[in-house]
Amino acid sequence: MMRVELNQRGSIAVLSFANPPTGYMDGETEEQLSSCLDRIEENDDIRVVILTGSQQDVFIRHYDVSVLYERSLKMAEKGLSFSIERPVPETLFHICLRRIEAMPKPFIAAINGTAMGGGFELALACDLRLVQDGPYELGLPEVNLGILPGAGGTQRLTRLIGEAKALELELLGRTFGPKEAVIIGVASECVVGDVMNRAMEIAETLSQRSPKAIGHIKKLIKGAARTDLDVGLANERTLFCDLMVDDYALQEMGRMAAGERDIQDPKLAGFKKSGEA
Repeated sequence: MMRVELNQRGSIAVLSFANPPTGYMDGETEEQLSSCLDRIEENDDIRVVILTGSQQDVFIRHYDVSVLYERSLKMAEKGLSFSIERPVPETLFHICLRRIEAMPKPFIAAINGTAMGGGFELALACDLRLVQDGPYELGLPEVNLGILPGAGGTQRLTRLIGEAKALELELLGRTFGPKEAVIIGVASECVVGDVMNRAMEIAETLSQRSPKAIGHIKKLIKGAARTDLDVGLANERTLFCDLMVDDYALQEMGRMAAGERDIQDPKLAGFKKSGEA
């Protein structure tokens, strides 16, 4: 059964997740997501990617706990023990999340319903998160089962909203709704109605930007928390100059300098033509 479907709409790819009736993620989801990422990475015509759920009121509910339980039983039966001195290798899902973060193409999570556990961690790996208003649960409640978020939740959420709030949410295992997601900084917008409409608007805008500039900005911002400031600033200066000599920038800046571009162009919001006060 298809858990992940890829549909291309011009330069925008839409990844739709489904696993009726539960909406859970499982091993098949991981494999199909990895395959879709291969196709996206290889297709230069795809400039922006949207992730959403195709089941009503569900993005991805969470990882299938019965699958996790079976894995736990097998590890316990073998008498395995674990220590941070011996790091556990990444699973396919971990690799998929890293690929989403590392790919120069922007990823938008259009969260159209409940997203907890692994489903929420998938959204955290995306570059932009939009939430649809409604009675949906979002977050990382793993501690209620005696476990913790295992696919980046403790790391990515902390970098996104800060240590104090991440500790509150994850120690208590408290989920939250779409409006609170915006308040605490998890999502950029809470959308009334179909969140995909807004996601497509943003994707269309991004698809018209320089792919190279988009990729460089994503690389710099995603790596900022793990990079020494002096190194980060040096990287920024270097990639700035790399774009300055790019054909796209030369053409657009040349047109603006020559007064050929209409200052009402949304791309130029905040800029003024040469000579304007």
